[in-house]
Amino acid sequence: MLGDDFPKTLMEFEERFSTEEKCRTHLFAAKFPNGFVCSKCGHTEFWWTDRQLMYCKICGHQNSLRTGTIFQDSKKPLMLWYRAIYLISFQKTGISAKNLQQQLGFGSYQTAWTWLHKIRSAMRRMNRDKLFGNVEVDETYVGGSFTGKRGRGSENKVIIGVCLERKGQKLGRVRMEILPDVTAASIKDFINVNIQKNSMILSDGLPSYQGIGDEGYMHRPVKSTIKNKDTLLSGIHLVVSLFKRFMLGTHQGRFSEKHLHLFLDEFVFRFNRRKSANRGKVFYRLIDECIVHQALPYWRIIGRINQNTPLGNTA
Repeated sequence: MLGDDFPKTLMEFEERFSTEEKCRTHLFAAKFPNGFVCSKCGHTEFWWTDRQLMYCKICGHQNSLRTGTIFQDSKKPLMLWYRAIYLISFQKTGISAKNLQQQLGFGSYQTAWTWLHKIRSAMRRMNRDKLFGNVEVDETYVGGSFTGKRGRGSENKVIIGVCLERKGQKLGRVRMEILPDVTAASIKDFINVNIQKNSMILSDGLPSYQGIGDEGYMHRPVKSTIKNKDTLLSGIHLVVSLFKRFMLGTHQGRFSEKHLHLFLDEFVFRFNRRKSANRGKVFYRLIDECIVHQALPYWRIIGRINQNTPLGNTA
């Protein structure tokens, strides 16, 4: 939202975001690039109240700067949120909740854990562009400890759909989603959501891929043989290996299935920005997303049906 004038070093970050006022100034400029607009009446004249709310001079509505962002309803200083996002952005392999707790001085592990999930929820860019060109598509199975039977039909595993742009030998962008199954309907839905029409779909010989050509794609299935088993969909196999390493290295391979989509979004966000020349740019892109994403409430993170559902009843 604010261009590429991002902090390139820790000292630059500290200089730009060292006070609450500086963070509010940045947040205001990002939310209102063309000037303040009242969310109730649409007028542009306001003044700041003692509680740092924007009081509309026309209708009297008090607009909160945090409304509509992941910071909404948080009592913690913006400066602390910006620091958390900076730490997450500058760690190429991610950061654990325990590490975040220690670095920010939180008294509660739960607070750091919740913040990480809130920030992960913003890593899935709204209205993101679909992949195009030559795109490898495959599925993989993961479990809490990444152990167990391998291959399709693995029990007690979560099915992950993966699609990856290939530009010759180079890897492009990736998309990863949880699939309910590997039926033709689920595979087609995954492809339609993530890949542009007229792209070339490269897949293995799974029968579920039959009919992809009728969906507006070109399709080149390759059956696995002894000769090509190491090169068939090699890009996706590398991506899956990196994801499992990411989960094992940063999070010790432990996760709940209901939170797996957030870890997938984090990995995709990091992988697609792996070539960024400066982590400060990644920080700004993540700040941009945190500003346009609604806050993910704690009760939704832990899997309650609604805010009043008692703990232990998440069915």
